[in-house]
This record gives sequence, C-alpha cells and structure tokens, in this order.
Amino acid sequence: MPEPVTSVTFPPAFLWGAATSAYQIEGAVREGGRTPSIWDTFSHTPGRTAGGETGDIAVDHYHRYREDVALMAELGLNAYRFSVSWSRVQPTGRGPAVQVGLDFYRRLVDELLEAGIKPALTLYHWDLPQELEDAGGWPERDTAHRFAEYAQLVGEALGDRVEHWITLNEPWCSAFLGYGSGVHAPGRTDPAAALRAAHHLNLAHGLGAAALRSAMPARNQIAISLNSSVVRPLSQDPADLAAARRIDDLANGIFHGPMLHGAYPETLLSSTASVTDWSYVLDGDVSAINVPLDALGLNYYTPTLVSAAPDKAGGLRADGHGASDHSPWPAADDVLFHQTPGERTEMGWTIDPTGLHELIMRYTREAPGLPLYVTENGAAYDDKPDPDGRVHDPERIAYLRGHLSAVRRALTDGADVRGYYLWSLLDNFEWAYGYEKRFGAVYVDYATLERTPKSSARWYGEAARTGALPTAQAH
Repeated sequence: MPEPVTSVTFPPAFLWGAATSAYQIEGAVREGGRTPSIWDTFSHTPGRTAGGETGDIAVDHYHRYREDVALMAELGLNAYRFSVSWSRVQPTGRGPAVQVGLDFYRRLVDELLEAGIKPALTLYHWDLPQELEDAGGWPERDTAHRFAEYAQLVGEALGDRVEHWITLNEPWCSAFLGYGSGVHAPGRTDPAAALRAAHHLNLAHGLGAAALRSAMPARNQIAISLNSSVVRPLSQDPADLAAARRIDDLANGIFHGPMLHGAYPETLLSSTASVTDWSYVLDGDVSAINVPLDALGLNYYTPTLVSAAPDKAGGLRADGHGASDHSPWPAADDVLFHQTPGERTEMGWTIDPTGLHELIMRYTREAPGLPLYVTENGAAYDDKPDPDGRVHDPERIAYLRGHLSAVRRALTDGADVRGYYLWSLLDNFEWAYGYEKRFGAVYVDYATLERTPKSSARWYGEAARTGALPTAQAH
C-alpha cells in the first residue's frame, strides 16, 4: 500500500534521485579494455550528430565520479540511477567479464553507499557492443541471449550491494529510433527490423530478469523503464481515435502487452501485418517476457497528439524524435502528429504535467499492485552562467514544481509511486543533438569540465531534504 501523503509532503521513504546514462557522461571510451558501442560508431560517422560531436570525453564522469557523488550528497539526493556500459564490462558482448570494467562500477556503487545514496542500476541504455550489431544487432534473436549472459555477469558482481535493478531503458527508442527512423544508433531504416528489434528487446528483458533473479539476493528489485507515450487524439472523430489507438499500440502496447498482460495486442498484430508476419515470436517467448516485475519505471517528457490523415499525404511529424525522412512508426504513414499547444522546452517539447499524472494513473490501472517510479523526467533549457558564475534556471524550477505536483496528485489519487529521478544530474552528450541541449541540474563547462549546480539543483535538493516542494526560488 502507498504510504500516507498530504497535500504538502511526499512519503518519508520516497526516493529523490537523479539519472544519467553511461555513454552520455562517462567518457574514457578506450580505457580499461572498453571497445566501441554502436553509439561510438554512430557519433563518429559524419552527419549523424550535431557538430560531429561524440561521447569520447563526454563530462569525464569515469574519472570524476567521486566529485559527482559528492555533489549529489551535498544537494541532499538519496538515490542515483546510472547505467552500465555493456562494452566496458563485456567488450565483445560475449564471454567472461572484464574485471577492470566491473571495478569501475564497484567503486561507484561503494562511493554512493558511503554517501548514503541508493544506487539504481540500468543494464542497458542504448549502447550495444558494436560487435553484436555487426552480427545483426537487436533484430537478431541471439542478441537477447547475449543480454541475459551480460545481465548475469553484472548481477553476480553487484547484486550484493545494488538493490534496484532496471533491465532496459526505453526499448522503444532502441527499436524504433535505432532501426526505424535511423536518428539513433545504429542508424538503420527498416520498419520490419524495428519490429523484430522490439520483440527481441522484450525477450532480452524477460531472459535478463530471469538471469538476475538467479544471480542476486531475493530482496533485490527488478524493473524496466518504459518511455510510455501519453497518446491523445486530435478529436473524438472515430478516425482520430483509431489513429491514437494505432500509435498507442506501437508506443506502449508492444511492450506492456507481453510484459504485463502476457500477449501482444491483437490490434498491433493486425495493423502491422503489411510490414511483418511476426513469425519470429516463437512458442514460449511471451511467457519468458511475462516475468513478474517488482516495479515499473516510467519516463515522461511530453504528450503525443495525433489525428488520421485519410489522404495519406503525410503531415507534421512533430513527435519529438528528431528529423528523418523515415518514420519511427511502422505501418502508420496515415497518422499525423501535431504540436501540442503550450510552452515548450529547448527540445521543442510541450510542457504538460497533466500527462505525467495521466501516465501514472494509467499504469496504476494496467498493473495494479506494482510499485511505480518516475525514472526520467526533466527539461532542456539554454542555461548560461551569469557574470558571477551562477546559473539561474527558473524555467526548470517551474517545470519540476509542475511535474512533481502531478506526482503528488497521483499519490493522493491512490498511485503507489515510490520515487522520482530527475533527468539529468549533469549537462551531457544529448545523443544526436551533441552538446547543444542542456538537461542537467548541474551546469558543465565543456571546456574545463567544471561543475556548477544550477538554481534548480538547489531547489530540488531542498525538496529531497524536506520531502516537500519549496515555495521560493532557490539561489
């Protein structure tokens, strides 16, 4: 049962965290035996990232992790969600672990625990070892089995100290941006491959969760982080409602159907029949995917607004997933995406906290009794230091207040939300956008790598320490 919550405070055991991912912050891409991931290859391919920027150095967290943990402790955070670089631990995606790679994460976890910060470990945040992509990547079934072996290695190494585990981060992005629209690594544009990738990512989650359970103490919590979309129809016209259902199936049902309900939605299978016959879903796959979860992570940034396009003329693809001539939505060329009204972040994403409340309440219904975490939520703004070197970001404070208020409202409505992870702890490499977009609560000078907490970091730290949303701006 959720702990009692008033209109002012959050539950005493609520986790106040920040989130990052390995390729976006670590750097040190050639140290300790690490080999290239698909993001190393992609970012070094001309024209793939803004300014040709890469994560080679990123914000050098690999060497500065102690400083970054000290920052979290100073701010008052009690949780930190990070990801493990698969190719740092298992360079070819096969075989034994490289202990020097695991040692980095052992040191990081020990530093967090010593600071009183609960680690939450994500096994996969989009950085597939390049050698596995060369063998076919996520569209190939073998990749799911390789992931399960990797999960077991990390579980055996860190399961005694890390209690919160996440198998995959946003498998939708891995499948549909990586293999559909091609705006993410590995940059392929094959709708059938994107759907195969989605299934094998689901299978990887199920096999990986089973491997973790075999390798770790029973007390540990296993979850997945989904970037489930809040899909809204432009009108109540039946054609628009059907368009919203199609996108909801491709964004949400394709993952939570087998994971939570033990089946892919029939409407998904029929709507994508022109692209794939789903023959790669073998007997036993769905039951392997449908393993019991201990929690569910939800990542939310902005809602999605769609309508039907009867003439199939194509339209605004304002779906927030980068510019591409190829759609990330297989068999949905007759669906139009619309910019939702309201203020926007630097990403062009509309600010709408009601979507977060809606998402939480949906999964309260989809998975009754399953604890929920907001594992990512945040905003990019054009942050700049003032003449005194301070970074004021009142827009991000307003964003956080709005979205945390939505979480609090969900708690009062009966949702079992146990934590919130701000995206992101640090300004970092923002994938295909390079270093153009700053999501961090901590400002990073990319020339010197100096860290400066923004006013939003102070504000959020006060919320973490008090369990209530500050009424005043932080300075």
